[in-house]
Amino acid sequence: MPRKLRQKMIKKVTSFALILLIVSVTALPALGDDDDETNFIVLDQGSTVDYYKSYGEPIIKASVTGDPELTRGETVDLKVKIANTGVIDGFKRLNANQKRINDSTEETIALAEMEEEEEATTAKDIEATLRSETKYIEVESTANLQSVEELETGDTETLSYTIKIDSDTPAGNYELILPVSYQYQANVKTVTADAINLGITGVEYSRVYETKNETLRIPISVKSGPKFKVTNVTGSLVQGESKLINVTYKNTREEVARDALSRIIVMSPLSTEKSIVRLGDIGPGEEKTASFEISADQEALAKNYGINSEIKYIDEDGETSFSESMKVHIPLKATEKKFSITGIAIILIIVIALYQIVNMHRKRNKNDENASNDENAPSDENASGDENE
Repeated sequence: MPRKLRQKMIKKVTSFALILLIVSVTALPALGDDDDETNFIVLDQGSTVDYYKSYGEPIIKASVTGDPELTRGETVDLKVKIANTGVIDGFKRLNANQKRINDSTEETIALAEMEEEEEATTAKDIEATLRSETKYIEVESTANLQSVEELETGDTETLSYTIKIDSDTPAGNYELILPVSYQYQANVKTVTADAINLGITGVEYSRVYETKNETLRIPISVKSGPKFKVTNVTGSLVQGESKLINVTYKNTREEVARDALSRIIVMSPLSTEKSIVRLGDIGPGEEKTASFEISADQEALAKNYGINSEIKYIDEDGETSFSESMKVHIPLKATEKKFSITGIAIILIIVIALYQIVNMHRKRNKNDENASNDENAPSDENASGDENE
């Protein structure tokens, strides 16, 4: 090998080794340490050089894991999956050069920076809070704030929230709001040898992070289904008797309740021999009346009684369902005080007996008066003798 060529190669190798030494000694990471990349030092223009600009950032999407169709009146542990679908759309080579570094070495350093730029799509320190914009859906505040340390592009994470669906929620589609906040790497710069003047060694890159806030919308739905209420109750109970009570139910919702059965639950001092009555199909807005024969004990307290009632039916999916418990308010009256025939007969006998006693007493007094008058009256002979004289 010619001497000049050998010297030239040695010079190149020496220069390249020197460059690597300078980079390794003077490198400054964007972050204070490898484990916490949010604490970083931003160097001035003279201490860094920016070789590439990347085009891309995190894209966070959210959806419900499992069936998004919910039921009225239930409390749900809602699982929300967030996914990072961010991609790098491209890179732009900037007009940046360092002095004292040959072109081939500098291009190697520039390509290394470009690889670091690919982290621009990673979301860090994610915080997400679920909210509801309707009064019918309540998000429990306990553990409502969910956080994720890091989400690289292509990865997913599941968040958990507890929500309550009001029993009066109209059927239809709804949206839950998920405000999300996170940080991402907005730029990477290569640290130059000038950084050694700042007393900083052992770092290669200066990273710039930005915070992004966005609001995600999560669609859910509340399925339709019958809902019942008691609209009318006729009849009343009486102590010691059985009475017919008529209860009218109305389907206030959008779906037909098929093959509906009405049931009442009675407890002492009330009883019934037949607690279930078939109503048949009940369409939206339709009313059906069930008649129950209910007995009350003789010692039952006269007051209004609240009897629990429910309806069993077949829903639109062919499944057996039960309505919410409904109260049926029934008054119970005291037994009316009536005289029996025997009582009336006894009273008549007593009255007649009293009448006879009084009548006999009156006749006796009258006879006594007549007898007394007869004793005091003059005889006929004495009366005629006196006349003759």
